[in-house]
Amino acid sequence: MSTLALPHRSGWQRPAAAVVITLAVGLLSGLSVQGSVENWYAQLQRPWFAPPNAVFGPVWTLLYILMGIAAGLVWNQGTARPEVRRALLLYGIQLLLNAAWSVIFFGAHALGWALLEMAVLWVLIVGCIFAFARVRRASAWLLVPYLCWVSFAFILNAAFVYLN
Repeated sequence: MSTLALPHRSGWQRPAAAVVITLAVGLLSGLSVQGSVENWYAQLQRPWFAPPNAVFGPVWTLLYILMGIAAGLVWNQGTARPEVRRALLLYGIQLLLNAAWSVIFFGAHALGWALLEMAVLWVLIVGCIFAFARVRRASAWLLVPYLCWVSFAFILNAAFVYLN
């Protein structure tokens, strides 16, 4: 039995576990840089289209929930299938890069490196969408809002690089 496999009692356990894991990664990433967000980030010149800070928490929470459901639905298809394992591996890698962006941008104050990292993240999200589509089309669609937000965040990050 794969280490990712849970006893299959019903279809909701893996999506629920994936949501919890995804939210935990996001929470840990956010908590690790909270002081920098409140101090250093507040002093940066902001682009005119930057949303208020209060928007980010709810948006990311919703996105992490959708991402977790998507991963859980793929996971439900069984880790014995190679395409499921590949899709979940890609999901895990992009999730770690998602968390790393906060550390690079807010923790290291490396705006340019964060932009480069986000470009790689964007490519991995697209790859994850295609990998999820091969397993469960609905899971791929659940990642589209995430891709849209990361696309916006890329433009926002580029504006911060330009202004600062």
